[in-house]
Amino acid sequence: MPFLFRVCGGTALAVVALLGPAVAAAQPAPTPTVTLPTVTVTAQKEPADAQKVPVSVTAVSKEWLRGSDVTFISDAAILAPNTVFTEFTARKLSNARVRGVGSSPANPAITTYIDGVPQLNANASSVEFTGIEQVEFVRGPQSALFGRNTLGGVINIASERPSLANWNGTLTAPFGNHASREVRGGVSGPISERWAVGVSGGHSERDGFTINTRTGNDLDSRSANFGKAQALWTPSRRWETRVIISAERGRDGDYALNDLDAVRRTPFEVQRNFEGFTNRDVFNTTLLNRYEGGRVAVTATSGVVKWNTDDSTDLDYTERPIATRSNVEKASQFTQEVRVASSAVAPLRLGSSATLRWQSGLLVFTQDYHQDAVNSLGAFTLSPQIPFPVRQTSPRAALDDVGVGIYAQATATVRESLDVTFGARLDRESKTALLETFYDPMIAPPATVDAEEDFSNISPQVAIAYRLHPNRMLYASAARGFKAGGFNPASPSGNEAYGEEHTWNVEGGAKTTWAGGRLNANASAFFIDWTDLQLNLPNPRVPGQFYVSNVGSATSRGVELELNARPAQGVDVFTAVGYTRARFDDGTISSGVDVSGNELPFTPGYTFSIGAQLSGAVTSEFTLYGRGEAVSYGAFHYDDTNAAAQDAYSLVNVRAGARTRLVFAELWMRNAFDTRYVPLAFAYPGLAPSGFIGEPGRPRTFGVSAGVTF
Repeated sequence: MPFLFRVCGGTALAVVALLGPAVAAAQPAPTPTVTLPTVTVTAQKEPADAQKVPVSVTAVSKEWLRGSDVTFISDAAILAPNTVFTEFTARKLSNARVRGVGSSPANPAITTYIDGVPQLNANASSVEFTGIEQVEFVRGPQSALFGRNTLGGVINIASERPSLANWNGTLTAPFGNHASREVRGGVSGPISERWAVGVSGGHSERDGFTINTRTGNDLDSRSANFGKAQALWTPSRRWETRVIISAERGRDGDYALNDLDAVRRTPFEVQRNFEGFTNRDVFNTTLLNRYEGGRVAVTATSGVVKWNTDDSTDLDYTERPIATRSNVEKASQFTQEVRVASSAVAPLRLGSSATLRWQSGLLVFTQDYHQDAVNSLGAFTLSPQIPFPVRQTSPRAALDDVGVGIYAQATATVRESLDVTFGARLDRESKTALLETFYDPMIAPPATVDAEEDFSNISPQVAIAYRLHPNRMLYASAARGFKAGGFNPASPSGNEAYGEEHTWNVEGGAKTTWAGGRLNANASAFFIDWTDLQLNLPNPRVPGQFYVSNVGSATSRGVELELNARPAQGVDVFTAVGYTRARFDDGTISSGVDVSGNELPFTPGYTFSIGAQLSGAVTSEFTLYGRGEAVSYGAFHYDDTNAAAQDAYSLVNVRAGARTRLVFAELWMRNAFDTRYVPLAFAYPGLAPSGFIGEPGRPRTFGVSAGVTF
């Protein structure tokens, strides 16, 4: 932490130095022409100024996404304090953690919304960015508005709207080491006074970072084709309809997993007798309808999400022919939400000095999920008394889920300075499960679980915000979050089902704007109290498989600071600092082990990021620009027993280029100092000498990009 405070102190001094002339000029002066743009977010469903909502939210605009060439959610998360992702080299497994809150792909704690549609399974949430307008990281429980599985927060991804004004487009082509090459672009514009369309997409691929020294082949390659098509119809000034269809076809290599000690010695080398693959297809269709009346606004969001995966891997991750695994998963979901809210420009009057803004909505959803996973075990693997190969199906699973949520929120504003917000949501869902585990040949009796269970929950929230000044707000909130219970497709006997998880979250903060709109400075402090904590645990009887279990209680507390500044034309700087202390409570037992006082897995003690972008016009048609960003993560443990950990580490990214009115070219480098780190590992007793297997973080990558914009 001393390093963190030194860096933060240096950052603060740098920002003050940059803004000194503006801050010093306290006497009346002409309104500055350089200001930060107003950022509109949907952190509380209805559009609002990010600096005026009583919740911690970081918005990443399309300008930042394009300027950093961000193509996945996890890369954008460096701007959000106390936000990390645990993800494998294969893109299907990417799980967000916020303030220590996280869980399994099938039961996320932070739900990703794409154009208002929740991704009920995290396997479909991390997709290639194409035609993205903004990404929002909303921290803290959002169950009062968003319902189930948002007790850690929400990630909102919004697609860029087709333009009704003129035609515009982009085309970029990055090339780099590891034979990486991409082509991505898009175009949108009007086809009539009331119709506009947009199309975007691309292709990306690279060789693997990791070499199988037994065969000389690279292992963890990536390749994907992706696209999105939109149509926008505005039949009147008050009404609009959007249809968004997107698809991605990913063909990735195998996981780069190896014994944890071996990963640290030789991070990009493995020895495998079997090389697998990971394929994933995702297809989304969204229908958005919005009516802006004089007194009310009505929004209807319909979404269909279909995805399937097919992967195969060397389950023992060694040169020996011990075990391989094939796994097929598929799911489909339908969601329908209807929301009615007071008009943003005409809130309900409550006398001469008070107004009321409100919203209420209904969400219904269905989800079905199927999995068929087979472990092929070599002779003598299970026992010296079994001298022949065995196929273990674990599991063949069918899970169905039907749910409904009803919510309401009201905000009373008194004398334009005090906001008092009350909200609550009722969720109810029914889950059914048919789970089968068996051997071929039948060396043990098959096991079948045929069960059904209902879950219901009420999530309240209250918040108070007080404006000391039009650009300075203090706020405090208390909210209850919950994560749905459910069934494990495969688990040790007695753990087939798990119960709901609940939290109480208390948060206080300040949102301020200074220097005539050139600096935003936001800070918050939070406390989270868990009960019936759900933890994602490795199945000791089935290698490489996990299950969810309620292990007890925990607490998390911390602080966050965000600074964004535009001290001069062509100069943007930012910094984000987060500190989290997340511990299991006394008496918490996980897999029969007392974990009291241990740190929650994958929760860095701190996160810190800082960056700047500079641009300057050489001539009226020619601009030079450059940007750099650094991010640091504190040490964290990989598991609940705190038996293995990753030390603190830092990454640096840089980029520089030149642009004319239509064409640009740039050089870029990620992980510029080639930092070696292991962001992901988990317990693997019996097969891994160290007791853990893990994957190395991305090495240094570099290349060039060129493109056209109009």
